[in-house]
Amino acid sequence: MDAPPRHRYRSPDEDSARWDAVRLRPGDVVVSTRSKHGTTWVQAVCLHLVHGPGPLPSPLPVLAPWVDHLVEPVDELAARLAAQEHRRVLKTHTPLDGVPLVAGVTYVVAARHPLDAAVSLFHQGANLDRAALARLSGAPTPAPRTRPAGQALEDWLARWVDRDPDPREALDSLPGVAHHLRDARDRLGGPHDVVLVHYADLLADLPGQVRRLAQHLGLEASDERVDAVTATTTFAAMRARADEVAPDAGVLVDRRAFFRGGRSGDGRAAASPAVLARYDARAAELLPEDLRAWLHR
Repeated sequence: MDAPPRHRYRSPDEDSARWDAVRLRPGDVVVSTRSKHGTTWVQAVCLHLVHGPGPLPSPLPVLAPWVDHLVEPVDELAARLAAQEHRRVLKTHTPLDGVPLVAGVTYVVAARHPLDAAVSLFHQGANLDRAALARLSGAPTPAPRTRPAGQALEDWLARWVDRDPDPREALDSLPGVAHHLRDARDRLGGPHDVVLVHYADLLADLPGQVRRLAQHLGLEASDERVDAVTATTTFAAMRARADEVAPDAGVLVDRRAFFRGGRSGDGRAAASPAVLARYDARAAELLPEDLRAWLHR
C-alpha cells in the first residue's frame, strides 16, 4: 500500500517542502517537536552521544540544522548535510505527517506539558528579532508579535487555551500541539522507528534518558559515557554554552535567554483556576486518555 502524501506545512518563516532537498539515510536521527518542547535539549543529547561529550565539531544549529526554516537557502543546507559523513541529527518543528518517513531513520518526538510550553512560548516572543527574521526568511514585512505589548501572562494563557484554529494552520496552538503528539503516538510500533521523550523525564532523570536514547540508537551506553554526556547536557550546562548550542541563525536577541528556566509546573502556576478548568476540558477533547495521562504526569 502506498504511503499517504505528506502534508505541506507553511508559516511566514517555515516550509516543510524543503525536506524534498534532503536525502535521509539509515542512521539519521530526526528530532520532531513543537516549539519550546525540548528540541535543543534532545538534539544536544543525541549529538553528544554521536560525537562525544567534548565540544561539538561546529555549533549545534550548523551541525544539526532546522530543515524547514527559511533563514538559510535550502541548497546550502542540503549540501552541508550531504557532506556530513558521520551519523546525522536533523531538526524539525513539522509533525511526522509532513516529514519523509524512511526506513532506518529514527524519529525522536519530544513532548512537554502544553501549559509549560505555552509559558515558554510567551517569553520567547520577546526574545525574537522580528526584523532580522523577516530579512533572513525573505518575508516582505516582519511577522506580528504573538502577544500585544504589555499583555499579562495569565491573560495570554487564557486566550491560548480558548483558541480553536485548524491545528495544521497553527501548530503552536493547543490543537496544534495535540495533533503533533497524537500523530507521533499513533506511529509507535508501526513500520517506522518513532520514540517519544518527555521533557519532565529529562528534568527528573537526565542520566536515565541519556541511557535510554543511547540504547535505542545503538550507541555506547556505558556508565562513563552516560555520565559524561549528562554532565554536558544539563540545563545549566546548556545555558552556559548558549553561544554554541542555542538555535540561533541571527534572530535571537539574547542566546542565554533562550534557556530561560527549564522548569515543569510553570503553566499551572501561572493560570487561574478558571483557565485551568477550561484547559483540562479542552485537553480531554483533544487528547486520548492514555496520551493525556502520560503528558500530564
